[in-house]
Amino acid sequence: MDTRVHPARERLLHVREALARHGVQALLVPSADPHLSEYLPGHWAGREWLSGFTGSVGTLAVSAESAALFADSRYWVQAERELDGSGIELVRIPTAAATHHIDWLVRQVPRGGSVAVDGQVLGLAAAQQLRGALDSAGVALRTDLDLLAEVWPDRPALPAARVYAHASPQVVQSRSARLSQVREAMARHGATHHFVSTVDDAAWITALRGADVDYNPVFLSHLLLTLSGATLFVGGGKVPAGLAGELAADGVALADYGQAAAALAALPSGSVLLVDPKRITLGFRQCVAAGVRVVEAINPSTLLKSRKGGAEAAFIREAMIEDGAAMCAFYAWFEAALARGERISELTVDERLSAERAKRPGFVGLSFSTIAGFNGNGALPHYRATPESYAWIEGDGLLLIDSGGQYLGGTTDITRVWPIGTVGNAHRRDFTLVLKATMALSRTRFPRGTPGPMLDAIARAPLWAEGLDYGHGTGHGVGYFLNVHEGPQTISKAIPEPVMAMEPGMVTSIEPGLYRPAQWGIRIENLVLNVPVATAENDAFGAMLDFETLTLCPIDTRCIERDLLRDDEVAWLNAYHAMVRERLAPRVAGEALAWLERRTHPL
Repeated sequence: MDTRVHPARERLLHVREALARHGVQALLVPSADPHLSEYLPGHWAGREWLSGFTGSVGTLAVSAESAALFADSRYWVQAERELDGSGIELVRIPTAAATHHIDWLVRQVPRGGSVAVDGQVLGLAAAQQLRGALDSAGVALRTDLDLLAEVWPDRPALPAARVYAHASPQVVQSRSARLSQVREAMARHGATHHFVSTVDDAAWITALRGADVDYNPVFLSHLLLTLSGATLFVGGGKVPAGLAGELAADGVALADYGQAAAALAALPSGSVLLVDPKRITLGFRQCVAAGVRVVEAINPSTLLKSRKGGAEAAFIREAMIEDGAAMCAFYAWFEAALARGERISELTVDERLSAERAKRPGFVGLSFSTIAGFNGNGALPHYRATPESYAWIEGDGLLLIDSGGQYLGGTTDITRVWPIGTVGNAHRRDFTLVLKATMALSRTRFPRGTPGPMLDAIARAPLWAEGLDYGHGTGHGVGYFLNVHEGPQTISKAIPEPVMAMEPGMVTSIEPGLYRPAQWGIRIENLVLNVPVATAENDAFGAMLDFETLTLCPIDTRCIERDLLRDDEVAWLNAYHAMVRERLAPRVAGEALAWLERRTHPL
């Protein structure tokens, strides 16, 4: 009998004592840091520490009597398991952007009461929405309290990894050129200053990289630009002297990380400050003096870095070849080991695949934690095997592997599903329907400027026709040796916005899925590049874009139900496999080459 007490229970008790001390009725803990990052340094992983839920997205709310964790369908099974015994209710929400936590707070807090949230990690746009709902309910919003600082005795320190240059040949645009592009956009907005908090934007503008956040080559910093200079706020000692000199030559001065708020507060009256309300926290916005006019618009760098140039696209293709070669080596070993009767676990998959990637030129690290899920574990979109909980890959079923790497010339993200032992008709039917969904969108031609969410239904249609669907988005933007999840484009059920327009040079994932809880999960993911296409009708109907499939790895044809595919779909798959074989064959040998040739045989 397991008599362990969930650590969240004692931690919630301390939170409630802190609420009582401050006369506050509820606490909101978002998954966020002062940069509104998706992946958080340990110092700001308060929601995880307090609740025990380790998913990358989720919101925690605590009142004197209740506590609730709000998570979308990607995390429901995981959250149920991790919250068991915590005293925290799981509230299932339809999407990560849903605002059910606001409704919960309004119900929990009486009129005249107050809700606390650390304004240093609360996004400005989210704060505006939260404040509006609480004001209507007669509830005050306290953003001046960091209650976690009072109850978290062993809170991790800020990361101290060194910053380094992302250099040529992979960087094909100079730092000064990027600064000029951002300043041109500032001038169009009439801005004299521009404050950037998102770490991938700061890294792109300055052509720097770091290791402060797991899987993403970024560093904690803020950047304040003027029309003639810039100040990078970064931890002391993190930037080597030589690199600091290079920055100074480009007009970028260094200041201590903790001085960013004071610099904003010191902006002279009459300044015009450009900020992105979705990429700056309320705390920083509140620092700006009343005499400064604030212009709210998307960070120019977010748009600029999403559109990879021709030289960058060439490096990305090269990274895909190295990544594909690593996967050939791994899968050749994997299938041979299974045939020899070796016992292989989900943990082994992660270790061996990561080791093969590490052998490839330009490899820096993984782009996210590898998902290797066998049978029912594959039905958890964000599953991760741990030494305490993992499965052996034995018997019959499907193995889903979602993995990726960070290379100096690009970021990869790929999902494949492999048959283990004998697979049945139901496996093959589901696999083929997901493959049809991947192909349907991959083959789509569409007008330039189409908002990404408008393409989402194209991938879902083959599944919808069978009464099936999946709970996550179809695709996310991908950075250039930066975050594996990058905006502004998204292919999902999000409400379309103008900034989500699909433009040439954008790299996006296409990853429809199908999940049978406790049985199996299927997801087939490739990265694609938006490429212009010339047609005779361009003058009359505008420029069109095609998707160029970048990812290079076979799709296992043993899982396919041939009768469900049209001839044109078979032709697309065979052409894709021919391309994979042509590009990867020169980089692999021996068993890896034999495996590649076997798995790319025409259907």
